[in-house]
Amino acid sequence: MPNLNPGDEAPLFTLPSIAGEVALKSYREKKRVILYFYPKDNTPGCTRQACAFRDASAEIKKANAVVLGVSLDTIESHRRFAEKYSLPFTLLSDSDASVSKSYGVYKLKKMYGREFWGIERSTFLIDLAGRIIRAFPKVKVDAHLSEVLAELQGAKETGRSREKR
Repeated sequence: MPNLNPGDEAPLFTLPSIAGEVALKSYREKKRVILYFYPKDNTPGCTRQACAFRDASAEIKKANAVVLGVSLDTIESHRRFAEKYSLPFTLLSDSDASVSKSYGVYKLKKMYGREFWGIERSTFLIDLAGRIIRAFPKVKVDAHLSEVLAELQGAKETGRSREKR
């Protein structure tokens, strides 16, 4: 599984969403991308994370960025989730886990003594040139938004990708 670091080119993809196909390359030269991978629609942690991004949408827009959420859920599941919580950003369906694998977030997980494959909650900030600004593996939901906004603001101020700390 890939280990993506600051300065690496973000793997390109096209995935379905409620509004149709979305290609990562369509944001190049236009918007920074907050690409976040999450395990499942309508679960407590994933709902808190999505709502945090929703509530910060004005700050994110001001930083010339867009949020893309990725899970293995279906388009219909995404539609219900987005409507229920008024999510103003795009949710993408990675039903075969191909994009999750290319970003190295599809992992063997353990819960209640059971092993299964799924998405490890992770976020990637991608700059205008399509390069990783920062990778956030094993995200803890409650402090995550402030980390992402601080990093996004720092990248905006320098105008380039920041080095990994």
